[in-house]
Amino acid sequence: MPHSHPADLVFTGGPVHTVDPARSRATALAVRGERIVAVGHDEVHELIGPRTDILDLHGRLLVPGFQDAHVHPVGGGVELGQCDLSGAVTAEEYRRRIRAYADAHPDTEWITGGGWSMEAFPGGTPTRQFLDALVPDRPVYLVNRDHHGGWANTRALELAGLDARTPDPADGRLEREADGHPTGMLQEGAMVLVAAAVPAPTLAALTEGLLRAQALLHSYGITAWQDALLGNHAGMADPSPAYAAAVRSGQLTARVTGSLWWDRARGTEQLPELLAKREELTAGRLRATTVKIMQDGIAENHTAALLHPYLTACGCASDNSGISFIEPEALRRYVTELDAHGFQVHFHALGDRAVRESLDAVEAARKANGWTDHRPHLAHLQIVHPDDVPRFRRLGATANIQALWAVHEPQMDDLTIPFLGAERTTHQYPFGDLLRSGATLAAGSDWPVSSPDPMAALHTAVHRRRPDAAAGSPAFLPEQRLDLGTALAAYTAGSAYVNHLDDTGTLRAGNLADLALLDRDPFEDPAGDIAGTRVLQTYVGGVRVYAADDA
Repeated sequence: MPHSHPADLVFTGGPVHTVDPARSRATALAVRGERIVAVGHDEVHELIGPRTDILDLHGRLLVPGFQDAHVHPVGGGVELGQCDLSGAVTAEEYRRRIRAYADAHPDTEWITGGGWSMEAFPGGTPTRQFLDALVPDRPVYLVNRDHHGGWANTRALELAGLDARTPDPADGRLEREADGHPTGMLQEGAMVLVAAAVPAPTLAALTEGLLRAQALLHSYGITAWQDALLGNHAGMADPSPAYAAAVRSGQLTARVTGSLWWDRARGTEQLPELLAKREELTAGRLRATTVKIMQDGIAENHTAALLHPYLTACGCASDNSGISFIEPEALRRYVTELDAHGFQVHFHALGDRAVRESLDAVEAARKANGWTDHRPHLAHLQIVHPDDVPRFRRLGATANIQALWAVHEPQMDDLTIPFLGAERTTHQYPFGDLLRSGATLAAGSDWPVSSPDPMAALHTAVHRRRPDAAAGSPAFLPEQRLDLGTALAAYTAGSAYVNHLDDTGTLRAGNLADLALLDRDPFEDPAGDIAGTRVLQTYVGGVRVYAADDA
């Protein structure tokens, strides 16, 4: 008998992977307006009316929309329109792309862009002379794929006023030639010394970048994300105006939680500004309810903060343990204040000392303010001391993982493992240990640092190998693998939890109809090519925002 309030859209012919606590499956799902009204089996067909759109899944898997818990869409989208070096790993290919871009854009004042990989250059540090041979007459500034380093030619260094007398900033360093002149490689906070001279992108360019990124992320089944940096850092343009413009124009189709940047050169005097920005940037599908604190750098350039010093090339202890960008006592005070003002705190914590300092700050906030539902989370977690693994559960701090990095590749094998040593190497990306300890897992990509494709990340979390790894290649710490169901839950329900989007991330009646339709059921062969799974359609609030050509 027809239902008196039929559904607008019904998926039938299952499977429907609900990501509920029981990991249950259904064969049909109905949507009315922006919400799911039924999840089940044949009984859902009673909601079909004369105007209901019916989509037969034909055995393809319907899942909750993916949510990226740590991503930089505006910067990624802008870079796609600049000199894009991503996806390549050889100096020769970079030479070809840079020359081609410069030739195709003869009137561009600065050649900018990035995405290059440190593994392409000896020691991970390219030189200004490489760029000078390609573009001698215009400034060139290209950020690397992890955005913790910049590469400048001689003209860019001159325009920025950098020479052998320029001191290193407290939060970074200039790589130098024998006479002290900068090589063109700028690490961490030193990036701003050149980036400040680069003309800022216009609001139109930033908004175009956001919309370009949004279309790409939707094509990967991503319906929501946490932008990990709203503000100015290392000379990068603030994405906030682009989001505000997209909200005003109705073009922001994703659900976005914005992480407001904590200026580590300042203290709690910036709190009134952050509170004002939270109010200003909370509208429509945008909420700026989080503050991002970057506590350290990265392991490859030895700025990740470690409990014990890095090793030298000969395997001896060095005098460098990395950089804690905020002194631990101040960090505890800042996080306690932010928590008291209702902010979620999103930490960049990559080394084991940074992880411990961040957890200590969460613990201090819990003791001072009591337990709140602000849901702090620590992103990256490359090196976690075993003593700190159970603290995530005890403190209610979510482990925000970037699975694509947990693999053998040159940046790991040549630039990281030799300088960590055997024991610390086994503490890297301990996803399995975190899960077994009872921690809540969320997942993200850090795009444009790495691919925004959730299926590639799920593949890597399950196999601990790159999706393009040769058959028989070794897994990276295989005891830290996740099963596919757990990894998928992290990229849906776990990230929804971090984003405070409690009516998303699972498929149940009453939740928002944020959905991704895959071209197959990867659970049919979880030991196989998970990364080969494609997204055919993506829905946000019951509205289709992406359809593949063969959907």
